[in-house]
Amino acid sequence: MDFFKRFERGLSYSAFLEKFGTDEHRSRWAGVHEQVTLSDTQQDLLRSFVREMKVLVVAGAWCGDCVNQCPIFDRFAQVNSQIQVRFFDRDADADLSAELTICGGNRVPSLLFLSEDGFVCGRAGDRTLSKYRDMAATQLGAACPTGIAQPQSLLDQVTQDWLNEFERIQLMLRLSGRLRQLHGD
Repeated sequence: MDFFKRFERGLSYSAFLEKFGTDEHRSRWAGVHEQVTLSDTQQDLLRSFVREMKVLVVAGAWCGDCVNQCPIFDRFAQVNSQIQVRFFDRDADADLSAELTICGGNRVPSLLFLSEDGFVCGRAGDRTLSKYRDMAATQLGAACPTGIAQPQSLLDQVTQDWLNEFERIQLMLRLSGRLRQLHGD
């Protein structure tokens, strides 16, 4: 599959929700979007990105994991135009979903990171480490919090997890010998 060409057919955040979301879906996504906050340090990091990043996101407007993560990607893109995010519906874009399966299934959200010239740089998705840790603590047995410190909100943790992944890809792009030669830096 030519992911680079496919990227161009993707939808913006708002266009995706308009096309595939119901009023209830859009309301839920807007609620999380409003809650996603980026610290000054996080915004500074995002603003420091100089390489164009193309990010394909396979999602479902109905999906709870997408509701809780996709607004984060839109917030990142709002901070730096080098981050270009395009959304695809899991069911309407079944061939793309099949290419981006995770753990043998069409899990969403599923992300594919591309360089400015269309090379695959990374895949991520489903849930972040913080979300899986939270789920494990509640589903895999008793947990004994110490009470010493208030935990960071799960949304803040997931936002940082995603920021780490976006930064990893940006550093890969920034340090690529091929791209450094192309950009003369």
